[in-house]
Amino acid sequence: IFIFILDFSKAMSQAGSSQFQEVIRQELEYSMKVELDKILATAHSNEVEHTKKDLEGFKKLFHRFLQEKGPSVDWGKIQRPPEDSIQPYEKIKARGLPDNIASVLNKLVVVKLNGGLGTSMGCKGPKSLIGVRNENTFLDLTVQQIEHLNKSYNTDVPLVLMNSFNTDDDTKKILQKYSHSRVKIYTFNQSRYPRINKETLLPIAKDVSYSGENTECWYPPGHGDIYASFYNSGLLDNLIAEGKEYIFVSNIDNLGATVDLYILNHLMNPPNGKRCEFVMEVTNKTRADVKGGTLTQYENKLRLVEIAQVPKAHVDEFKSVSKFKIFNTNNLWIALSAIKRLQEKNAIDMEIIVNPKTLDGGLNVIQLETAVGAAIKSFENSLGINVPRSRFLPVKTTSDLLLVMSNLYSLNAGSLTMSEKREFPTVPLVKLGSSFTKVQDYLRRFESIPDMLELDHLTVSGDVTFGKNVSLKGTVIIIANHGDRIDIPAGALLENKIVSGNLRILDH
Repeated sequence: IFIFILDFSKAMSQAGSSQFQEVIRQELEYSMKVELDKILATAHSNEVEHTKKDLEGFKKLFHRFLQEKGPSVDWGKIQRPPEDSIQPYEKIKARGLPDNIASVLNKLVVVKLNGGLGTSMGCKGPKSLIGVRNENTFLDLTVQQIEHLNKSYNTDVPLVLMNSFNTDDDTKKILQKYSHSRVKIYTFNQSRYPRINKETLLPIAKDVSYSGENTECWYPPGHGDIYASFYNSGLLDNLIAEGKEYIFVSNIDNLGATVDLYILNHLMNPPNGKRCEFVMEVTNKTRADVKGGTLTQYENKLRLVEIAQVPKAHVDEFKSVSKFKIFNTNNLWIALSAIKRLQEKNAIDMEIIVNPKTLDGGLNVIQLETAVGAAIKSFENSLGINVPRSRFLPVKTTSDLLLVMSNLYSLNAGSLTMSEKREFPTVPLVKLGSSFTKVQDYLRRFESIPDMLELDHLTVSGDVTFGKNVSLKGTVIIIANHGDRIDIPAGALLENKIVSGNLRILDH
C-alpha cells in the first residue's frame, strides 16, 4: 500500500479511469482509518470519547478532500448578488430602535473566536492576552464592552469563547480575574485534528499527546469548526434552553466588532416579518483588502468566495475593486435554532481550505480547514449588511497595533472610536519593517506613541527608534540602511518627509 500511496498523484494524472481513481481513494481512506485507530488506541479512558469525536470529524473532512479536485467554484456561475441581498447599514440604522431593546438584547450571545496564538507578533500564548491599549488586552476590552451593555440596559448578554487546545489553559487561568464582572463567560474547545504528511497523506502523529515534540502533529481546523464544536459541547442546547436566539460571532482581534443594536433589532424584528438565519457584515474593499473573501450570488444562493477557491486565470479579476467591491469582515449573526437544525441533519456545507505548512524539521504537511462564513449558503434567508469600515479594525501585525494605540482612537467602555479631531474618516496606511515585527521590539522602539492625527502614510524600515512626543503628518518615510541607525528625537515634527541614512542625536 505504501508505494501505492507514494505514487498516488502520478497515478491519478496518468489514469483516465475514474474506477482506478476510486480504488486509490478507497486505499487512502482505509490507510487513514488504520492510522487513526492506532492513535485512538493510545488515548486514556477519560480522553477516548472526546478524541473519537475529533477524529470522526477529521475523517469526514478527509473523505471530502479526496473527493474534491481543483477550484471549488465554477467561475462562469458567479454573479453579482441581487440588490436587496446586501443592505446598506444606513438603511438598517434608519429604522431606529424599539423601546424594548433590553428584551431583544437578552436573546443575544456574543461569541469570540479565540483559538489563535500571538506567534506572528512574537508573543507566546493566546493572542487575546496581548496588551493593545492602556495595558488592556483584547479579552479585557471584550469583557468591558459587554459589561457596559449589561449595565446600561440591565441585561444578561453572555460571552462565549471558542478556544483551541493551544489557548484553552492560558485563557481559563486569566478568566478568574473577571469573576466579579457583570458578564457570564463560557468556553468550549474547537476540535483537534492531525496534520498529514503531504507525500503519504497519512497523519504524522503516532499517539494522542500534543505536548513536547508532538505539538507540531496537531492543529485547530479553522473557525468553520465552530458549528460542530459548539453543538458537541452541549453549550448550544443550554443557551437555547435559556431563551437565547442569536449569536454574534467575530474574531477576538477585530476591535471594531462590537454589538450593534440596529443590526440586532433588524434580525429580531425584520421589516418583512421573515427572520434571517445568517447575516454577514461586509464592508467596502480598499487596496489593502484585495485578497478578502467576497459575497456573490451562486446557484441562487448567497455564497462566500475566498481567493483560494478562484481558478488561477481569474485571480486578478477576483482582486479587482471595481467588480467585487465588498469583502467579508467575519462579523456574523447566526440563529441558534438554525445551527442546531443543520448540525443535526449534517447539512452545513463549507468548502475545504487546504493549508500547506513546512514544520521546523523541514517536513511538508497539509492542514484541512474550513471557514465559518462559508456556511452562509446552508442557511435560509441569508443577508449581507454593508457596514462602515469602523466595524473592521483587526490587529494582525504591530503596524495595526500602532494605529489602535495612537491618538487616532479614543477608548470608551472597551470600544475604540475614531477621534473627532481627525479630518478624514480613513485610517492611515502604516508599514513597519521587520525590526518592529515582535511586540517587545516594537515597544522598545517607541518611547511614546507618536501623534498621528494628520498622518496619511508611514513607512519605517531598518533600525529606527522614536523619542517622546513625536508628531507625524502627511506622508512620512524613514529608512535606515543596513548598519545605519536613525533616532527620531523627542518632540520632532515630521511632515511629508523622507528620512534616510544615519541620524543619531547624542545627549551632552
